[in-house]
This record gives sequence, structure tokens and C-alpha cells, in this order.
Amino acid sequence: MSNRLGREISPYLRQHRDNPVDWYPWGDEAFALARSTGKPILLSVGYSACHWCHVMAHECFEDVETASIMNELFVNIKVDREERPDVDAIYMDAVQAMTGRGGWPMTVFLTPDAKPFYGGTYFPKPTFIQLMNAITDAWINRRDDIENNIAALMESLNRTSRITNQSRNTEPALIGSQHLNAAVEQMRQSFDVDWGGFGSAPKFPSTMNLDLLLRVYLDNPNPDLLEILTTSLDAMASGGMYDHLGGGFARYSVDAQWLVPHFEKMLYDQALLARIYLHAGVALNEPRWLQIASETIDYVLRDLCHTDGGFFCAQDADSLNEHGHSVEGHFYVWSKQQFLDALPHDLHDLALDWYEVTDAGNFEGTNILSRLHHRGDLMRNPQVERARALLLESRNTRLWPGLDDKVLTEWNGMMLATLAEGAALLQRPDWLAAAVKNGEFLINQLCTDSGSVTIKRSWHQDGTPRAQHAALGADLAQLVDGFTRLAEATGHAIWITRAKTVADKPLSDYWDTENGGIFTTPHGGEQLIVRQKDVMDNATPSANSTAAFALYRLAGLTGEERFTLHADQILQLLSHIATSAPTAFGNLLIAAHLRHCGVVEIAITGNRPDLVTQLHSQWLPTVVSAWGERYDSPIWQDRKDGLVYVCRQYTCMAPADDAKTFDQALHVALQKTTG
Repeated sequence: MSNRLGREISPYLRQHRDNPVDWYPWGDEAFALARSTGKPILLSVGYSACHWCHVMAHECFEDVETASIMNELFVNIKVDREERPDVDAIYMDAVQAMTGRGGWPMTVFLTPDAKPFYGGTYFPKPTFIQLMNAITDAWINRRDDIENNIAALMESLNRTSRITNQSRNTEPALIGSQHLNAAVEQMRQSFDVDWGGFGSAPKFPSTMNLDLLLRVYLDNPNPDLLEILTTSLDAMASGGMYDHLGGGFARYSVDAQWLVPHFEKMLYDQALLARIYLHAGVALNEPRWLQIASETIDYVLRDLCHTDGGFFCAQDADSLNEHGHSVEGHFYVWSKQQFLDALPHDLHDLALDWYEVTDAGNFEGTNILSRLHHRGDLMRNPQVERARALLLESRNTRLWPGLDDKVLTEWNGMMLATLAEGAALLQRPDWLAAAVKNGEFLINQLCTDSGSVTIKRSWHQDGTPRAQHAALGADLAQLVDGFTRLAEATGHAIWITRAKTVADKPLSDYWDTENGGIFTTPHGGEQLIVRQKDVMDNATPSANSTAAFALYRLAGLTGEERFTLHADQILQLLSHIATSAPTAFGNLLIAAHLRHCGVVEIAITGNRPDLVTQLHSQWLPTVVSAWGERYDSPIWQDRKDGLVYVCRQYTCMAPADDAKTFDQALHVALQKTTG
């Protein structure tokens, strides 16, 4: 018999609907029961693509003995961290404060009023049963110890809401070139000169920090920075973290060489990694990086796309083997014989060498396809391409990993920005059509307008509007960025209008009028035990850094100074903590770089596809552009048709009507921004 999770729209929650655990979704019903019975709450947080979440589910939540103990002693709540990152963030902070580390699955014990007093991550069955009995003993016999623990944790959990602008300086930007240089130096010191990336295993792609380094490098070319960029981008794309057959990236590498991935493939990683490979590929004229970006975007459009245009969240790390057992990475690995069986004889030697396949293998007796011993040699000749297509065709006959087919506004906005920018940079009308379709999907399915605009965080084709969760700050920030990028790629004014409408929401409903910055949740929304701000750039950019960056760009396109003023307040609020730990604020420093250099505004009037193509063929990180349909903005004011205007703060150089003059004006304007 299905438990309450069968009524949820989250695929992850539905995975647990047939557990013998009497699960509740996060909500009033569970907390009311805990208060009436006096039982503590057992909160379990995970996500559908998480391997160890599946392991603990099989060992504990599908086990009748364990479930009976859970049901007897606790009120049990299951949360999808992707659907409710606001809930996840609070209790992850608590677990990290208690244990010094975090991760998923996350297990936290709460009072009936939702305050945490103990937690951890993965627990095998014997340890979990022992822990539940110990927690119950403490709950009954040592309540004072629990209350003391709660008091200390609550003090820690409130820290982001207490961040203030320490200097109270009225200068518009507190993060200057010296802070950017300090961040670069810290990255230089942690750079792995052998394998790229930063630090040791496990290794995450650090896309935002690489994007910041690229911007600093373009301002002042430096061979050390070029080495960091080249080594890191080549190594990540050569190892097993990259899917050499189907495109796209796994979430991270468990080793320093980028060989063995944590096999789940997340939409946000595709958006961020395709973005840095696009930027670097265009800026540094490296076709191999553009190939990686293109294959990553094509993977999303092929395997993570709803027919109506929304992008799905993830593919699982696990899939079923021939014995019906769920095995991490099974879909992606090959024995030598499987590899050869998929290919005609004339391709055997070539393909074995190209994908570095051996009898012994490189992962638990099997082969993860890679180019580690030919790092950076990624451009396939026709014969290798033929082999790749045949191997992909063979792999597609396997049982596929599970698909988390919910649609999240935040991650879709992120992918939309990358897709629109990529469509313009690489002149891909198919990508542009997909970007427009995605933008319309977000408007039609996740935004409602009944007197005032209401935006939701999540959507599922089997769900109802009632089941959708309210937007968080990160959802709105990413939508603004995605819509402005779509306006620049299409020349359609409606996307500027939509970006402004969405931007008004965080500035009114989520804004901290006392200290600045946006809260994760809206005023008057659900009251969690603390009200946090999303400020650190981790696997995804924070709500506040994305908002600052998007608002600076929107201000340049619209001339509305209020957007700049709010972005400035975010930088002022976070300047102290960002400059003390710069590698945790890469995206915020990208926003600071834009503010420090200054935005260059470009307007191309009339029917000048030649000048639009010239503009779009370059990656210009401090430029915003308008062309096509005019809208109410100084960027269009007093502009004659058939010309291109290059301006800073709407003070323009002489208009250009040919490619050479346009290039010269652009060169002068960009020199001013970095001088």
C-alpha cells in the first residue's frame, strides 16, 4: 500500500511511496502529529540521482525491521533537496556544525517544532538502528542535553541572516581589482599543476572560478592563468567525468585525475560547464572546447528535454545490470569484449586506442572511456566519429538510468542563459529555437498572472498547480539572467519586459530592507526555523550573486538605476566575507568584475544582420546588447536606423555603419573598462 508520498510530484519522493516507512512530506500534517504525540521527527533529505540515497533506501527504508522502528519512535519526513533547497540548506548547516561534514542522504532528528538536535549523512542498517534507539533514550531521559544542543545550533543557523554591511560605505562597489587579484592568487596556490582543477580528490569542476579567471586573463593576459585554464579544461574533458559517447558531464570526479566520476548527470552542471567551455572556446579560439560545449548542450536537448520545452533535472548514477541489481555507473562502463562486440573489426584497434580500453580496465575490472593519456586531443576524425556513433547506439540498448523529470525554474533559467548565449555565439538557429521554446515553457507553466505575477519553483507533467512549490530567490535571479540573455539572442523586446517583471519580485518580496540582499524565501512565505540568505557559490551560483550579476546587466539594457543600486547593495553586504574566502564566491566576484570594469552598451539599429553576426561572434563579458525590436530604454534613445552605437553609461562614440569602424569603437570602449 502506497504511503503519502504517492501524492507528491517529486520523482524522488515517489521512489519512496511503497516503503514500509510511514513517510510524510514536509508540511503541517507531519508537524501537527509530532506535537500531538510528543515524538521527535526523523527528517531524511536526498535526491533522485544520488547513489548513496539509493543505498540507504534499500538497506533501511525498504527494510521492514528498520521501518517498524522508525514508525514506532518517530514522525518520518522525506524531502527532495532539489525541490526544497531552503529546507535542505538549514538542516545541512546544522549537520555540518555537528559533524564537520555534510552530504546526502542527510538524516536529521528534530523536535516537534522543527529544531535540529542531531544529524548525519548515510547510515547502514545496524548503525541506523543503534542510532535511533540512542536518540530515543536521549529524548526521554536527557532532554536537557538536547535543549543545550539546540541552543548552540540555532545560533549557528542564523548566521546568513545576520550578515551586515560592516563598512556602511556609500561607495557603489566595495570589491575592487585588489580583491579580484587576491582571489586569483588563492586559486593559483590551490591549482593542481598535474591534473588541473583546484585541490585534491574528490574534485569538482569549479566552473565559476574558472570563468572568473578567464575574465581576468582577458583583461591582462598572463601565461600562468592560461595554464590553469588550459590544463583544467583539457583534463576535465579528457577524463571519465565527461561522457565521450553521449556528451555531458557527471557531477564530479572521485579522484584527482578526473577519471572516475560520481555518475549522476545534473542539469545545472551541464549549464555551467557548457558555459565555461563556450566562453573559453570562443575567447581563446579553441575548437576542441567548443566541441565539448556543443556536445553537452546537444545532450541536454536530446536526453533532458520535455517535448514542450522544459529541461529535466537529472539522470541517476545507478542503473540495473543484467541480474536486475542497481549498480552505480553500470550504464556507462564497458568490458573490452562488450566494446569490441559493438564495433566492426576494422574499427577495433583504432577505437581501443582512442578510448584507452584495456583487458584489465580502469574501474573495478571495467573501462570508463577516456582520453586521459591523450589529454586535450579531443577532435575526432571520421573513423573515430563512426566508432563513437556505433558505441552510443549499442549503449542506448542498455537499461537506462532513472530520469528525474521534474522541471526546476532555477536550473532551467541557468540552462536557458547558456543555451541562448551559445546559440548567438555559434550561430545555431536550432539552439535558439530551443531556447525560445524553453523561455515560453517557463512563462506558461511556472509563471501565472492573475492580477500579480506568481512564480513557482517546480513543475511536473503529472502534477497540479496546487502541488507546485513557491519560487525561491535563486529561481527569480536565474530567470532574470535567462530572459535577458534570450532578449540579446533573439532581438525580441518581450524578453526584456519579462526580465523586468521577474526582477521586481526579489526586490519587493524577498529584499532585506535593513541590510540589503535577498532572502531565500519571500516575505509572508512559509516560516522555517530561521530565514536564511543564499550567499555562497557552491555547486550552483548563489541567489545573491546571480541577482547582482543579472541586475547589473538588466540595468545596462534598460537604463533603470534601481537595478544597479540593488546589485551594489548585494556587493556591499557580502564584500567582507567574499574577500576573506574568495574561492567560495566565484560568481559574486564575476559580478564584482563587471561592476569594476563597467558595462558597455551596444545598440544595432535597423536591418543589419552583418553587424549582429559580428557582435555575436565574440565573447565580450562586459557587453550588453540590443538589436531588433526597440523598447523603452536609453539604449534606444535617438538612434538612427542602420547604425551601431557603442556606449558606456549611454555616452556613445560616433555611430558606426561598417564592420571595421564598429570593431574600432568596440576596442576603445573595452579598453576603457579594463584600464
